[in-house]
Amino acid sequence: METTLDILKALSDKNRMRVVAALWRFDELCACQVTEVLQVKGATVSRHMGILQKAGLVQSRKDGRWVYYKLHKPAGSEPLFQWLEKSFAGNEQLTADFQALEKIVSITREDLCRQQRGENCCPE
Repeated sequence: METTLDILKALSDKNRMRVVAALWRFDELCACQVTEVLQVKGATVSRHMGILQKAGLVQSRKDGRWVYYKLHKPAGSEPLFQWLEKSFAGNEQLTADFQALEKIVSITREDLCRQQRGENCCPE
């Protein structure tokens, strides 16, 4: 029952739902890409991602200085994800997020980091 509560709590926030939808659509995203699409501070993204990881909905991997996130569907959660997929269809916010992400993922991580944090972040 704890796992179910963790999943439901994790999905009870609009930004976390946006992240789940984005990861569903884009398979894997860097923390800076999530930050850019949500338009929130990195610390806020980190907190949201921690909640999603604790619930078992997201897995992360580190590659140098970059942290990547991927959607994970816990055992027995397929009916929930089928319902989510239907609820995501035609949502204006998610459509806008997906369009923004198309542009965001076309930018190198370093350039995106410089846009977010300034030139000193990733010197050329």
